[in-house]
Amino acid sequence: MSREIIYQQEAQAARRFGYCLAGLGAAAILSILLACMFGRLPIPLAAVVQTFLAKAGLIQAGTLNQTWQEVIFQIRLSRICLSLLVGMSLAVAGTAFQGILRNPLADPFTLGVSTGAACGASVAIFMGLAAKTAFGMGLLPMAALAGAMAALAAVMAPGRINGRLQRDTMVLAGIVVSIFLSALISLLKSLDEESVSSIVFWVMGSFQGRGWSQVLFASPYIIAGLVIVGLNARELDLLALGEMQARQMGVEVDQARRRLLIGASLLTAGAVAVSGIIGFVGLVVPHLLRMLIGAEHRPLLILSALLGGLALLWSDVLARVILPGGEELPVGVVTAILGGPFFCLLLKKRREGEIL
Repeated sequence: MSREIIYQQEAQAARRFGYCLAGLGAAAILSILLACMFGRLPIPLAAVVQTFLAKAGLIQAGTLNQTWQEVIFQIRLSRICLSLLVGMSLAVAGTAFQGILRNPLADPFTLGVSTGAACGASVAIFMGLAAKTAFGMGLLPMAALAGAMAALAAVMAPGRINGRLQRDTMVLAGIVVSIFLSALISLLKSLDEESVSSIVFWVMGSFQGRGWSQVLFASPYIIAGLVIVGLNARELDLLALGEMQARQMGVEVDQARRRLLIGASLLTAGAVAVSGIIGFVGLVVPHLLRMLIGAEHRPLLILSALLGGLALLWSDVLARVILPGGEELPVGVVTAILGGPFFCLLLKKRREGEIL
């Protein structure tokens, strides 16, 4: 392949990335405004825009509805920010896990991290700690975070052979840990019938009742995970070539894999700790973008973060407006219902050559 053709392909890829970045960035800004309209109390778009302008000091706030302002800034905006954070985290974690394991069907559940968070939260609910606080924060997210990191440690311990982390062994260890922790959750539900509804609702994933405190709790872990994964984007590209090729290119494979595992697990743990288990975002989003823009991880991580946040934001909007009586569906149910058929369609089109 001539150098001129390579330059043309790189320029074309850069243009595609630029178009996608601009489109998703504009969609994110518009979505924040539009999502503030929906809920049990409908709010007109004009009122939402005026409320944001008043908050920025660009117009007088005296004539605006005070109830609408409280609903927008104290309830809906916090939930929007949390859904964007969680969607971003799950999509970036899915991209990282797929690169680490060299498997496009991997997601944040593959290594048992999400199940570990669910188990930690279930234990807290079973012990009656869900309503208790420490350091101004509920114990439930803390228990979920501890469970997620414990699950990662349990997977990495048997995943070492001769001191090195083995990709296939980690996958098998993750499956075993997930099955064991799922059985433990079922045991907790059977031992205490009063906690069943709370455990099931949390495991299904929801943003109901979440607010700014959950945003503040999850942000440090999510930011740390994003930084770790972003700084190791080049190592993800080289690991995708194979372990031997990565070593020949000067990559310390075990250390890079360990850093990426910790970063992706921090993202997953921070997200699941405040939202419960939400599936398919970490699987579908990276897979779709990889077919659209290619497999280079730096642009893939950036666009996955934006598209993952948008996908979960609108899934949450749908979860709170789809039922006519004003009740809410768990957002994890919505992502599963929408994500499953959509992912099957992507695979079908890929086999038929409709998506390159």
